[in-house]
Amino acid sequence: MARCLVISAPASGAGKTTLTLALARAFRDRGLAVQCFKSGPDYIDPAFHAAATGRASVNIDSWAMTRDTIDRLTARAADADIVLIEGAMGLFDGVATPGMCGTGASADLARMMGWPVLLVLDPTGQAQTAAAVAAGLRDFREGVRVAAVVLNRVASRRHEDLVRRALESAGIIVLGALPRHAPIALPERHLGLVQAEELARLDELIAEAARLVAERLDLDAVLRIAECDWAAPLTDAALRVKPPGRRIALARDAAFSFVYPHVLEGWRAAGAEIVPFSPLADEGPDHSADVCWLPGGYPELHASGIAANRRFRDRLRAFAQTRPVHGECGGYMVLGAGLTDAKGVRHEMTGLLGLETSFATRRMHLGYRRAELAADIPGHAPGTQLRGHEFHYATIVSQPDAALAAVRDANGADVPETGSRRGRVTGTFFHLIAEEA
Repeated sequence: MARCLVISAPASGAGKTTLTLALARAFRDRGLAVQCFKSGPDYIDPAFHAAATGRASVNIDSWAMTRDTIDRLTARAADADIVLIEGAMGLFDGVATPGMCGTGASADLARMMGWPVLLVLDPTGQAQTAAAVAAGLRDFREGVRVAAVVLNRVASRRHEDLVRRALESAGIIVLGALPRHAPIALPERHLGLVQAEELARLDELIAEAARLVAERLDLDAVLRIAECDWAAPLTDAALRVKPPGRRIALARDAAFSFVYPHVLEGWRAAGAEIVPFSPLADEGPDHSADVCWLPGGYPELHASGIAANRRFRDRLRAFAQTRPVHGECGGYMVLGAGLTDAKGVRHEMTGLLGLETSFATRRMHLGYRRAELAADIPGHAPGTQLRGHEFHYATIVSQPDAALAAVRDANGADVPETGSRRGRVTGTFFHLIAEEA
């Protein structure tokens, strides 16, 4: 019998990531092999999971991925003693129109795979009403089993007792409670958590969270409620993703890090070699590569440094004269002519595309994307249907180049961020998750 838990909540901000990391490390400290996954399109959390478990974590997504893809990705849990799946947003939150095998909600995966749900409940400003919320989630959809609750940010012993009594009277198991002022919060910025590699004290924070969870939660009970009939798929074929080339120069540093782990794994499984370089260190793509890929990240936080790094810009421009270059979101902005930061200061970018973007007025762009390519990008021919995700706060000031794709949201509505193409250079605001089957 397997042990699996979807760690979810009624809404974002309840503490899912912190609890996932704490449980992962606490069980690892017990000598258990822990495998984490992230539900939905999040390129930051898997790196935190890997730091807590010592094992690579990947995204699994019911809107963008087929069941076969999800099975191939979850097959890596075959040797794990417990599997923790960190949810996104609220338990049932997804898009209105289903995709490949669901709406993208964490509940879709729980139901499809038969995984029980551990609910993180933040009762701030509530007492007995928190039990009504938990009971509503438990009863909302047949086939989704809310097995137990962990309380987070309780104000006092009295507060905890009121909530516990109400939950237990509703037949809901409470595995423990964490205090409101626990010193284990992870720092955040506008696109979510600060990246794992930016936190010098990350291991210390995770260890402290694990100690607190081991003191306040019944870990043996967590293992018991995690038991389920799911078995890791038996497959001898790793997930393969069409690589953009055989030798890929990949921008990789604090400004360029938003790429889904399963994409990189898939490229390598298909035989590609990845050669990283750092634009922030004024490095250019390796001259022996046959394609250059600039993923998303936080170029707006490093715009002055990127603009000043002439060696990077010159080498990238020289590379683009003979070989394809593609950028996603932040990488796309850097391929443009200029980027205006939040203070209204314009920074010159590489000029390989005419795109001008600005963060002077923040406007969130968020959601799943379907793209039909009007021209080829590295690894994908014109007419290919791609599934991905967009999340940024940039505004397009000017986009003079030809559109790269017809882009629509999850409900089929046209999206104005079509991407751009000029010669061998292409870019999109959406992050590639999978090619549509």
